[in-house]
Amino acid sequence: MTLAIVLHVLAAVVWVGGMFFAAVVLRPAIVRVLEAPERLMLWLDVLKGFFLWVSIAILLLLTTGYVMVFGGFGGFSGAPVHVHIMHGTGLLMVAVFARLVASPFKRMRTLIEAEDWQAAGVQLAAVRRMVLANLGLGLLTVAVASSGRFGWLS
Repeated sequence: MTLAIVLHVLAAVVWVGGMFFAAVVLRPAIVRVLEAPERLMLWLDVLKGFFLWVSIAILLLLTTGYVMVFGGFGGFSGAPVHVHIMHGTGLLMVAVFARLVASPFKRMRTLIEAEDWQAAGVQLAAVRRMVLANLGLGLLTVAVASSGRFGWLS
């Protein structure tokens, strides 16, 4: 069970920390120094790499989460409230991520290849909004995970 917990936390750190870094640190720096074409191409490269790691993190989070629920609590009926909340917010994050990759990110990539910088920028803005929504959900999930076992949600 310890290995499952460690992998679960590391996967969450990669995903949520990556979103925080991208939104709060990287984006303002890129906007200040790069023009639209270079900025969009950089975001495309950054997001492709990050989304690969997020996909790995999702696999680890789901696998280790279910190992802990069924191995540690005997299923969802024995799991505390904070575990149910983490499960719900986690699945919502996965859905937002899947939608983000399948829609605005895919369109952004196609528009960058066509050098339609203005339309690609619109799609990047949609990606950013979805990442910010997922960041909010991720921070909520971390708060629930880190405080739930101490009675915050009892």
